[in-house]
Amino acid sequence: MLSQIYTPTPYRPAPVLPQLNRAPENGRFPHTLEEQIGNTPLLRLDRTAVIAGLHTSVALYAKAEWFNPGGSVKDRPALNIIRTAERQGLLRPGMTILDATSGNTGIAYAMLGAARGYRVKLVLPDNVTPERKAILRAYGAELIFTDPLEGADGAIREAHRIKASDPNVYHADQYNNPANWMAHYLTTANEIWRQTNGAITHFIAGMGTSGTFMGNARRLRELNPAIRFISVQPDSPMNGLEGLKHMPTAIVPGIYDETLADENIWVRTEDAYAMARQLAQTEGLFVGVSAAAAVATAVRYAQNLRHAVIVTVMPDNGFKYLSESFWNEQK
Repeated sequence: MLSQIYTPTPYRPAPVLPQLNRAPENGRFPHTLEEQIGNTPLLRLDRTAVIAGLHTSVALYAKAEWFNPGGSVKDRPALNIIRTAERQGLLRPGMTILDATSGNTGIAYAMLGAARGYRVKLVLPDNVTPERKAILRAYGAELIFTDPLEGADGAIREAHRIKASDPNVYHADQYNNPANWMAHYLTTANEIWRQTNGAITHFIAGMGTSGTFMGNARRLRELNPAIRFISVQPDSPMNGLEGLKHMPTAIVPGIYDETLADENIWVRTEDAYAMARQLAQTEGLFVGVSAAAAVATAVRYAQNLRHAVIVTVMPDNGFKYLSESFWNEQK
């Protein structure tokens, strides 16, 4: 259990923590693919169409995670999972990286695997967008598709079956690997703290593997126990929010700790789709559906707040969702 490997620490000023990225060497920044992961922009959402109804003393910000080289927030945990496995001797030259994914983590594995010389085998539901399939194939990943009706859980079960029959794979197991949430504890949370000058009052993020929420909540709560943490989940098991989990009916990730959220808010697929179109057409932000779900929830939650600095996470942009029909709907 996580309680056996993680002990919360009391409030204290923010020390300088080790980052996934190396510091400049001799005044020069290394120009490698992996060095581009992290340090993403924090954007203020301030167009009236999006923040209508919010008090003027409420500020809403979002981490633009598509600035990572693989195009999503999942570059962070994928890099930390791979590096941690290498340090522990679990991932060695000649082995294959295996995991279940809804797309973004798989893209990160495929990108990093190609750069580091590993084969990558991914299990994913067959209804992930054609764009994601094309990107994964471009990186050279081996793809195994599962029944769309079983969603991410079907892919998880198949990945465990493959691992049991093939000793030459390293099962990254993003849903149960503490290196997932630790990536955000070490990087994302500290970036948010610096970018808001410690003024953040609320953190809101979607639940998929739950790593983004768990890592940020643990670190930011250490920095300021008064921060409120709100998780976002689909309002039903059958939903169109790719990458998000309806925890009451899904295989619950081993890294998930329900006690870290002060509140959970359920979001409708239709509201996320509408917000995706609104962000594109009024803010110029072309984001994915899970990003739109987080923003829609943040706006809804903020309606009754005063003097708040809210930060959410936009996991990716909308380019991997162009085939989705909702983009052609009218506002």
